[in-house]
Amino acid sequence: MKLIIQIPCYNEEDSLPETLKELPLKIDGIDQIEILIIDDGSTDQTSNIAKECNVNHIIRHKINQGLAQAFRSGIEFCVNQSADIIVNTDADNQYPGAMIPNLIEPIVEKKADIVIGDRQIGKIGHFSRTKKVLQRLGSWTIRKVSGTEIPDAPCGFRAFSKEAALRMNVLTDYTYTLETIIQAGRNNIIMTSIPIYINPPTRSSRLMKSTLSYIGKSTKTILMLFVYYEPLRFFIYLSTPFFIFGGTLWLRYLYLIFTLQDVVSGAFIQSVVVGGISLLFGFFLFCLGLIGDILKKNRLLNEEQLYLIKKNIK
Repeated sequence: MKLIIQIPCYNEEDSLPETLKELPLKIDGIDQIEILIIDDGSTDQTSNIAKECNVNHIIRHKINQGLAQAFRSGIEFCVNQSADIIVNTDADNQYPGAMIPNLIEPIVEKKADIVIGDRQIGKIGHFSRTKKVLQRLGSWTIRKVSGTEIPDAPCGFRAFSKEAALRMNVLTDYTYTLETIIQAGRNNIIMTSIPIYINPPTRSSRLMKSTLSYIGKSTKTILMLFVYYEPLRFFIYLSTPFFIFGGTLWLRYLYLIFTLQDVVSGAFIQSVVVGGISLLFGFFLFCLGLIGDILKKNRLLNEEQLYLIKKNIK
């Protein structure tokens, strides 16, 4: 079996050598181990350091395109290189290379197609209380949307079988971690997680520049993923308050008309007008959900065709 360890990098000249040093050279059940560096438009010596460390492959983006695009580039390259297993890890040495054998074990034993590390957020001392709450909330939301039981959805330390990699189609720009779980859940790909420890931080997070920025971008990403993968549910949730509000106003109007004596002509007509507008807007949102559901089914057919094309090419 061939394993490729991919490492997205952006200005990681200081931490990359230590990260590479921790990677295993031999793993039981693996015949070939290769290392791929995805240099996402670094302005330092990241690529040169990678060459000096004799990595097997280097992909270089001319400009910084973000973590999601770096992940996409790596997965596509690994699939084209006929990798049987792909491990994604960070260049800042957050994730211990020594745990890669544990990470890929369920795939080697054909018990799962995706394995994701569980950092056990509550035990991480350098994570603030706010960050722990946000991480748990994000993971809970992704579990609900994807129908999976992954405890640490934002963790980037993960392994993919070739079959799982062929089905990955990342659409978001901010991060791949959440979307790949939702896709796997929707495609009935078997996922599992293993508990891991993490190394002390060597730098501040590039994804979480500030708490407000992280909340904003994560919320936007989760909402976009909800619309992508569950459009009908999303718009039903969105339209329900308008249906309830409009229906209540109409019921109020009928109640007042039939219970009050000597009602003046045209009385309470505002309830009919406002309620009608609310019901109409709710119906409009519901129709958007139906259209989104049709587009979703079309996208699933396209994804299946793309999967078959990639599989046949290999």
